[in-house]
Amino acid sequence: MENARGVLLLSHVGFSFMEDLVGAVTARGLETYVLSSLPEPAHQGSRPAELAGLADDVRTTAGHVLTADDVEDYLDRLQAAGAEVQCCLTVWEGYRHLMALANARLGVPDLEDKQVLELRDKLTLRNRLADAGLSRGRAVALTPRTLAERRGAPGRYFVKPVSGIASFGTFPLTPEVTWADLERIAAEARRDTVYADAFTTAPDPAGPAHPEARPAPDTGAGREERAHDGGGMGVDFLIEDYVPGREFSFEVIAVDGEPHVVAVHEKCEVTEAADTVLENACVSPPTSLAQEEIAAGLRWVADVVDLLRLGWGCFHIEARHTPSGWDLIEVNPRVGGSLISPSVAALTGGPGLLDLWLDCLLAARRPAAFRERLKGLSFAADGTTPSRHATFFRVFFAAPGTIGAVVLNDDLPLRPALSHVLLEPGDVVESTAREVFLGQVLWRMDRAGRDAVLPELLPASRRAIEIVYETERG
Repeated sequence: MENARGVLLLSHVGFSFMEDLVGAVTARGLETYVLSSLPEPAHQGSRPAELAGLADDVRTTAGHVLTADDVEDYLDRLQAAGAEVQCCLTVWEGYRHLMALANARLGVPDLEDKQVLELRDKLTLRNRLADAGLSRGRAVALTPRTLAERRGAPGRYFVKPVSGIASFGTFPLTPEVTWADLERIAAEARRDTVYADAFTTAPDPAGPAHPEARPAPDTGAGREERAHDGGGMGVDFLIEDYVPGREFSFEVIAVDGEPHVVAVHEKCEVTEAADTVLENACVSPPTSLAQEEIAAGLRWVADVVDLLRLGWGCFHIEARHTPSGWDLIEVNPRVGGSLISPSVAALTGGPGLLDLWLDCLLAARRPAAFRERLKGLSFAADGTTPSRHATFFRVFFAAPGTIGAVVLNDDLPLRPALSHVLLEPGDVVESTAREVFLGQVLWRMDRAGRDAVLPELLPASRRAIEIVYETERG
């Protein structure tokens, strides 16, 4: 390790796209140093050894959640051994502030850890954008009182965790929703080894490293509700004005305060289930937007980035569009999940979003050449894209039950460019308030011929992965 140059990767319970990240780092001639929290019991016997086979150095902690002390101690160890750590990267949103802390220590331009925590506070963020005229909706903390008020009020509202992930516990408010429903979802979140940390109140960067309660921002009328602390559930929820319109995501790389939108994905199928929202299928570039509407979206994204001072990093900005303009769903300070990064690679014909984020970190001290390369891959201000390609991908979710068989169907109008099957026969899927991924399939096509292919491919793609359950549950 003496005089070696490498990248620190933060892994949550042994996973978090480690194979993809390690491949991207090693392709650049750098070593990989993996710091992982303790895997779930089912993976403790195998996953640490798999990581050891992937990376140049691996450390697994005794707890299921990494802390700032864990990161500091591992950096001390690496640097004492003579390693030159170039940057830190993670795709797990719950560790994004730890990545920021590590990069600050390494002298790598990135978000501040405080900014990451502010972005993950969806209650304050929504109202901050509304104050600036960038959102037409507002939010309040969910309490028994605000639940009763909104449930009996006209209009549409949406419930989500103040700080959450994977669409867990996000759903439209209906008259049937009770406080007991929220307590049930909160209890499920607390029991979930993988996701529990993402729903606790964000850690105070000036205080203890392990997640603790931190003072709520002073937002006027919101102070009383935030002080309520979710009614003692241990998970804070909010209620916000329902944001109408078709749903999109902007894949953004920011370099020294300048946002570059490398892709825009349209969520052409979204299912709002009882306790979660399932994002079933995406197409890029969007099919329902005119060029000038995309250009307006790019200006809106630039205004959001400017308001929030998002100088450096990768962002998955989710938004809705109506004839009256663009509005925010949320700002994720990371790569989008599912097949977002491979979709970007298919669109550029080269680097995916993970590659671009890594290159941004590695080039951050001297960004001029990287910025020029990025401009050549990104949307122009007039709403046009340099890509001659289009992509479509579908995500498949598992229902409760025991999986008997999973079959990839090859009888489709277009051969997939990429297929992932994430579950296998014998796996048991419990009823849950979060999405449970079964698999995902990506198609690539010429943009000029997309309109001829997509109408047939979209319905046919629903049977790209077929699943048989041995037993059904609830």
